[in-house]
Amino acid sequence: MGETLAPPFPVIETERLLLREIVADDAPMLFAIHGDAELMQWFGNDPLPDLAAAQRLVALFASWRVAANPGVRWGLQLKGSTGLVGTCGLFAWNRNWRKCTLGYELAREAQGQGLMQEALLAALAWGFEHMALNRVEAQVHPDNKASLRSVQRLSFREEGRLRQLGYWRDQFHDLLQYALLREEWDRGLA
Repeated sequence: MGETLAPPFPVIETERLLLREIVADDAPMLFAIHGDAELMQWFGNDPLPDLAAAQRLVALFASWRVAANPGVRWGLQLKGSTGLVGTCGLFAWNRNWRKCTLGYELAREAQGQGLMQEALLAALAWGFEHMALNRVEAQVHPDNKASLRSVQRLSFREEGRLRQLGYWRDQFHDLLQYALLREEWDRGLA
């Protein structure tokens, strides 16, 4: 029922993007994204305080592949360039229940070009094929309009409000629960 997420890292190419492993050299770009307080306001974590925190984030993403409930986080790189414009991934994989959670973020200058939609379609296709998923979940802050549009365009269905599920910026936050099922993906609803 699915495969383990062991090396080699699953590199994916799309029309405009290379979804690749996040490496130590990516820490400055991760810090530029995750250190931006406005950009991270709905992400679910406080902004990173420094480059050392971004380096720890690189290590955390790498550790997901061997965790008890593994996952994979891709760095999003525009073809023909270097550096990241964002990340996306599937994490908290429960093999027995055949489900995981979707996460993503995109640098300010890369937004509004359809890049995240392109990346998420590729990541979801990989997850359904290689992780034997039946369900992919996404939790989105009700005020994060761009993220809500992203999951809705991918045919995720809203399942309800999870009251005070998140805590960041010294306050609790409700999140909306969305999910996409394998049968919906297979019917081409995404």
